[in-house]
Amino acid sequence: MHNAIVNQVLPALRMMASGENVLTLRLDDREIFANATDEQSLRELLIMGEDAKILVVDETTDPTDIVSDLEVKLSMWKEEREDHPDYVLLKDIGLVALAQHAAQLDEMLGKDEHDYLVSFGRLANKIAVVTGAAMGFGSGIAGMLFMEGANVVIADWNEVEGQKAADFLNKEAATSNRAMFVKVDVSDAASVENMITETIGFFGGLDLIVSNAGVLRAGGLDEMTPENFDFMTNVNYKGYFLCAKYSSAVMKIQSKYRENYFTDIIQINSKSGLKGSNKNFAYAGGKFGGIGLTQSFAMELMPFKIKVNSVCPGNFFEGPLWSDPDKGLFVQYLRAGKVPGARTIGDVKAFYEKQVPAGRGCRVQDVFRAILYIIEQEYETGQAVPVTGGQNMLN
Repeated sequence: MHNAIVNQVLPALRMMASGENVLTLRLDDREIFANATDEQSLRELLIMGEDAKILVVDETTDPTDIVSDLEVKLSMWKEEREDHPDYVLLKDIGLVALAQHAAQLDEMLGKDEHDYLVSFGRLANKIAVVTGAAMGFGSGIAGMLFMEGANVVIADWNEVEGQKAADFLNKEAATSNRAMFVKVDVSDAASVENMITETIGFFGGLDLIVSNAGVLRAGGLDEMTPENFDFMTNVNYKGYFLCAKYSSAVMKIQSKYRENYFTDIIQINSKSGLKGSNKNFAYAGGKFGGIGLTQSFAMELMPFKIKVNSVCPGNFFEGPLWSDPDKGLFVQYLRAGKVPGARTIGDVKAFYEKQVPAGRGCRVQDVFRAILYIIEQEYETGQAVPVTGGQNMLN
């Protein structure tokens, strides 16, 4: 029930309490807050200043009833005052802080205070989740989202590298946005749902999810095992479905309480989702299926102002997926004999570079520009945007 309350109440509160600019929220469910019964008991905790504006919600169990109570009380609040509450007490659940920037929430909930510059990037105060963001392509996308002002969730199975990536962003950038790490297995429904709940508890909602997590095991019909086929399908195809399922539930709530508020689900697909791939059918098949999901989700979700699109990058030669000396695609393709006559990794790389009219592999910046386009436009959905240096062209 606690997760249901977080997932349904906080996104609604975020939109109902916001004025011209959408707020950032954070739930602190420590026992001292969960056990508080009224405004006076909160003020005795000496966490907030004397002038802090507090709203108390009496409903405690059913998310729908809590939202209804909030709707009435916030309406009355706005009739009497011009601004939003600083805190909302959800009895038996915890204390929600509301602010323009995530950095303000640290101070409001008794965390260490640091000097910071207010983020004015193109995605300032947006809340974004990137799966598979601990390293490689996903890490690059998450970092660029952060530099454009977004609050970013680094979601990955690799706990050590994922936490390191989030810590790096928070430490190096003295800005008003924040990054956090959530461990996730995108092939597991409960894990993905928890990822969304953790995101909402820390930031209050969700504006963008980049379904980037993916795996690849090359091989033709003779080499591909059923186990490897299932592994790729569960991560690359089912994982995208689960990300869309649980993120869209939150985005629908936000749409209900704020008119014309657009959000985005973006799948990082591949050029292999646009054209078959020799001795790589398991990966290509999942990516083809991903575009089918994108088109179908787009038709279902656009009434809620949720845009769903795929980005189809070309080969990211510099990343570990291709260049890892033990498990990278250059090594895999060499062993699988995918490139006729290739004797070395260099031969395989040269073969693929010659297929790109732009003369090089795809880079994170290339894909990020496509992501920015998708977010900033409000008219297009259900598209598979190629970023392949001309290697794959629309027809």
